[in-house]
Amino acid sequence: MHPRVVIAGLKGGSGKTLISLGLVSAWRKKGYRVAPFKKGPDFIDAGWLTFAGHRPCYNLDPFLMNQTQILGSFLHRSDGMDISLIEGNRGLYDGLDVNGCCSTAELSKLLKAPVLLIVDVTMSTRTIAAITKGCQVFDPDLDMAGVILNRVANQRQEGLIRTAVEKYCDLPVVGAIPRLRENPFPERHMGLVPHQETERAAKAVSWAEKIVSEHIHLDQIWKIAHGAGPVQAVSGGLLPESIIPPGHASPRIGFLKDRAFWFYYPENLEYLERLGAVLVQIDSISDRALPSLDALYIGGGFPETQAQALADNEGFRESLREAVEEGLPVYAECGGFMYLGKRLLMNNRSYPMVGALPLEFILQKKPQGHGYTVLEVIGQNPYYPLGQLLRGHEFHYSRAVASEDRNREFVFRVNRGHGIDGLRDGLCRKKLLASYTHVHAAGNPAWARSLLRAAVEYGKRE
Repeated sequence: MHPRVVIAGLKGGSGKTLISLGLVSAWRKKGYRVAPFKKGPDFIDAGWLTFAGHRPCYNLDPFLMNQTQILGSFLHRSDGMDISLIEGNRGLYDGLDVNGCCSTAELSKLLKAPVLLIVDVTMSTRTIAAITKGCQVFDPDLDMAGVILNRVANQRQEGLIRTAVEKYCDLPVVGAIPRLRENPFPERHMGLVPHQETERAAKAVSWAEKIVSEHIHLDQIWKIAHGAGPVQAVSGGLLPESIIPPGHASPRIGFLKDRAFWFYYPENLEYLERLGAVLVQIDSISDRALPSLDALYIGGGFPETQAQALADNEGFRESLREAVEEGLPVYAECGGFMYLGKRLLMNNRSYPMVGALPLEFILQKKPQGHGYTVLEVIGQNPYYPLGQLLRGHEFHYSRAVASEDRNREFVFRVNRGHGIDGLRDGLCRKKLLASYTHVHAAGNPAWARSLLRAAVEYGKRE
């Protein structure tokens, strides 16, 4: 039956992540098998949910994936679990257009999942019932199952709101979290600092678990989740089978995963592995040189936070630059793109990077690209045919500038998003392709097959 519940809010910053982390951790501590999911393309919240749940958190994104792919992914990953929790993003009905395309509400209806609405009650009482009622009647097809009050000032306020919500909305108030003086979750930019960067991650999750256990009715939410109806099974959207011909050796595909680079959708690595690759995890900060590989995948991250450490590891940078020159297939996204440039410039300092691409990256105070992207392939490259349209996501504070006066042939035309200059994205050098856009293998499985085929071909060179 796939017991499940969606944690939604009226806006970003409403407390969804704190409550989701607390619920996942509390249920896990009770011995339950919890499958965490994150609506949208977010890596950081998904990383925290992975950390709290001790199992991978998968993204369910209606822009990057079609309905069959979303349902297939959810059913596959929630099968056999005691409960699945889906953390929404932004406001419940916030989407890409006036019809709410790609909103948390639309995802909830697709999954036929009951929704718990988190409401900030600061300086409000009965009006909270009106707001909740508005969310109910805005889309009667949505299964609104309960309300969680956040930032409650005192018992009197809680009692008034609880009575009003139950009277006018006929919904249970399944929790009331008081106004909190402390918040051990560090923040940066527009969200949490990745758990990899803080030594207080375990303490922060334990704190969230304590808050949730003390102020939210876990058993009531458990019953709501287990009252969800069946989801229709679909064909498609599952992990692929190996495409390595019998008798051929599996190609070795490396991926950088360390303090600087860790933005990887788990599906991307799983697809490569299921297609037949042997994955090799590499640390660009501590490893002295690139190992023997047939291809390399460099995901995103925050190389600017580790700029000095990356610059200091000269031997590794040089070995990677030489591998690119020798034709090693390399696919890089966002932070990986920045790493492959000549220099990273920030705070009036220059940090040498790999030097495989004739670009310098300058860190800005405001995002240079943030949101979904649609790219059209206009240049020759090892991974995508001309004319193909790709959907992805970008989030970067860096700006790429040419370090050499020579013509650059871009691989992508930007139909949506910013890319390198608002019009174009993606640079190709030999078998290297790097861009600001992150791709999701569950929505774009051809990406994984192309990288694997390039690895197989490279492995035949000797």
